[in-house]
Amino acid sequence: MRFLDGPQPRIIAHRGLAVGAPENTLLAFLKALSAGATHLETDVHASADGEAVVSHDPDLARVAGRDGRVDQLALAELRRIPLGDGQTFCSLAEALDAFPEARFNIDIKDQRAAAPAAAAILRARAADRVLLTSFSAARRKAATAALPEVAVSPSVTEFVPALIGAKLGIRPLARRALRGFAAVQIPERRGPLRLVTARTVRAVHAAGAEVHVWTVDDVADMNRLLDLGVDGIVTNRCDLLKSLVDARN
Repeated sequence: MRFLDGPQPRIIAHRGLAVGAPENTLLAFLKALSAGATHLETDVHASADGEAVVSHDPDLARVAGRDGRVDQLALAELRRIPLGDGQTFCSLAEALDAFPEARFNIDIKDQRAAAPAAAAILRARAADRVLLTSFSAARRKAATAALPEVAVSPSVTEFVPALIGAKLGIRPLARRALRGFAAVQIPERRGPLRLVTARTVRAVHAAGAEVHVWTVDDVADMNRLLDLGVDGIVTNRCDLLKSLVDARN
């Protein structure tokens, strides 16, 4: 599985590097890789004509300043919408093709995007360099049905039994809950509950999975989490994380 090849920690660029580039665009991905990101985190929705489109939001308001939804427009129409810096929407297929060696962390944002995302990954022969995740286990499973060997991360609700096992020191419970998952991708906290602790990290590692924490942009927080032993950090500032990792090494 190439997704987990290479040295740790994983420097996971959240929607690319949106410094001088719009998020989730080919330029943002290029900037992230040039800054030292080891992985690209992105999101997919389905277009009106059933293509997996790289976009975090279901609508166009925040990124394009206009009305409408991604699923109301065909891919060709989305490509004509300017996002800034000469960029526009791209398909997942285009992103995988543009960066054939890059490792992609893909969040399936809606049910209709599951099948076209899987098809794009298959066409690009990229299953070994991709991790699929979603807040919905059903969405993720719909995509992975055609990709049985692809790396996956649990939804937060799927992670709950493992968290209980970790908190109570019942590692067999954590191992059962995390069977088949390559990585656990979680925020450091969920409300008042701290999800990422030294004990949690040890329990996830004992279950054979990595711990990736999102979304962390403060260098002091990055440093503290690395001291806890996390395997990767999802960040909007992969350039800062790369500098930190270099300094720690």
